[in-house]
Amino acid sequence: MNQEKIRNFCIISHVDHGKTTLADRLLELTGTIEKRKMRAQLLDTMDLERERGITIKLQPVRMEYQLENPKHEIRNPKQIQNSNDSNNLEIRNSDLDIASSKYTLNLIDTPGHVDFSYEVSRSLAAVEGAILLVDATQGIQAQTLANLKIAQEQNLKIIPVINKIDFSAAEPDRVAEDLAKLLKIDKQKVIHISAKIGQNINKVIQRIIQDIPAPQGKSDKPLSALVFDSAYDSYRGVIAYVRIFDGNIQPEQGITFANTQTKSESLEVGTFSPTLKNKEFLSAGEIGYIITGLKDLQKCRVGETITLSPISENFKPLKGYTEPQANVFASIFPRESADFPALAEALQKLKLNDASLIFERDSSPALGSGYRCGFLGMLHMEIVAERLRREHGLEVVLTPPSVEYKIKKTDQSEIIINNPAEFPDQSEIESILEPWVKVEILAPKDYLGNVMELLPKMRGELIDNKFLLPFGRQGNQKTVILHYNLPLSSLVTGLYDKLKSATSGFGSFSYERIGFREADLVKLDILVAGEISPAFSQIVHKNQVEARGRFMVKKLKELIPRQMFQVSLQAAIGAKIIAREDIPAMKKDVIAKLYGGDRTRKDKLLKKQAKGKAKMKRLGRVDIPADVFLKIMKS
Repeated sequence: MNQEKIRNFCIISHVDHGKTTLADRLLELTGTIEKRKMRAQLLDTMDLERERGITIKLQPVRMEYQLENPKHEIRNPKQIQNSNDSNNLEIRNSDLDIASSKYTLNLIDTPGHVDFSYEVSRSLAAVEGAILLVDATQGIQAQTLANLKIAQEQNLKIIPVINKIDFSAAEPDRVAEDLAKLLKIDKQKVIHISAKIGQNINKVIQRIIQDIPAPQGKSDKPLSALVFDSAYDSYRGVIAYVRIFDGNIQPEQGITFANTQTKSESLEVGTFSPTLKNKEFLSAGEIGYIITGLKDLQKCRVGETITLSPISENFKPLKGYTEPQANVFASIFPRESADFPALAEALQKLKLNDASLIFERDSSPALGSGYRCGFLGMLHMEIVAERLRREHGLEVVLTPPSVEYKIKKTDQSEIIINNPAEFPDQSEIESILEPWVKVEILAPKDYLGNVMELLPKMRGELIDNKFLLPFGRQGNQKTVILHYNLPLSSLVTGLYDKLKSATSGFGSFSYERIGFREADLVKLDILVAGEISPAFSQIVHKNQVEARGRFMVKKLKELIPRQMFQVSLQAAIGAKIIAREDIPAMKKDVIAKLYGGDRTRKDKLLKKQAKGKAKMKRLGRVDIPADVFLKIMKS
């Protein structure tokens, strides 16, 4: 295939700026999907994505576009130009008038939420250009800048596009000025569109063809295909989503995964339309899939390089990706203990299509057997729990989220723990190190005071702040950008909701890990009826531990049903009790059936009842309903 007619690109933006809607219009304009089969959010294949209006998994699609006038081909920056030196003029044949005007456009639709920035980085590694999409009503936001930074680091061609210009609150001119300043380009190069009604979508395609460079692969070199995603088919095995950088591949060829030296065979190759469409071969510059026949997804890791067997002597694998790092950890238990085998099978199946999910066996005296899972963020955790419920019919219980800690023990050994219930005794700990992140917050100037009041409460350290971009319909407000260093645990425990509340919904943020720091942390245990409940254990900073302990016992008093005996709820640091609440016993009027007679008859029954309650308090166990854990996590 002629690489000069291929354009590989993706769409990047903040959440809810219209990426998937723009992808829908591109599919319509190029005729990739028949109108009768077209539906909104076509590339969002999960019901959960469609309901929430967010993209969770990247999705590639191949489109064919025919220029209206084949005699006037759009110029590409790679087009040969003559030197200004008249002595070095070179006569070359031009094929502009006879060249085919049909272009192949390979689009990768990416997520916008900060939790799935790993998916974005994988998409950007497989393309030469990116459409930077910005909402005309909201302007540039945190994830816009974060995704742009990743794209610029990979030297991709950026095409700025402003969406939703048909909205009454839209400020396209002002947002165009912001983008022009940010990208250091002429304001006239910013495209104004409405993806909803299809306005100016043809201009986007023309700019893709004009500005994004064609791939530079060599078809005569050994096969070099980068795996940027994968899926699993129970009948055909692992399906590798690949970008062919060099060489070509056909069905029934022997292939090798260069890094793991795993050998297999290409059962089928093809492209995305957006469903799988088999082809006779894939060549340099194309994006497509290879059905490998592997039954173990771990042998086809994202970032792997596929080449033909046997491997050439001088072959070098492509630069892959770093492994996705889990930021949030929580245990998942089935509501019914009999569903544990089904939970194990469901997590295995989710892992096949979600490489970032990690899990290991866990158990709890209150909840039984389950799994300790690692997630990219809070949204990722919610998505996994919801998929378990919808796709596998499981009702699950999640414990409160935690992060990963490094513990230096008094014997000079070092361990890494993400489950507070597994923390050693305080006397064995010399120091605890917790993960920190650098947070970039964008908010209107009027809310600067609220943000600067909120972050110190979450142990945030201000690095700098500056006014960045105009904001507001009247143009009399400014957007401020703040950089904070913040413990990851503070981000996990509700930064998103608190920031939205403090900024009336206008604030947004992105973050990146910056390493570990030593902190004055302690383990907070919750005792229910004198017994430690490991599911409620938390690692808390000393300055916040008393407030957290009081909150936990008060909340549990509201949530745990009353028993036939008094139940004590205690928050403790080691052997020290720092907060207590009591759930009063349920009362039964044992003397209601008595009438008349001597008072000693009533006293005898009351004394017998008191003795029974004392015995129950000593021997009885408190049954904590599964929904209590879910309500505590949400609070």
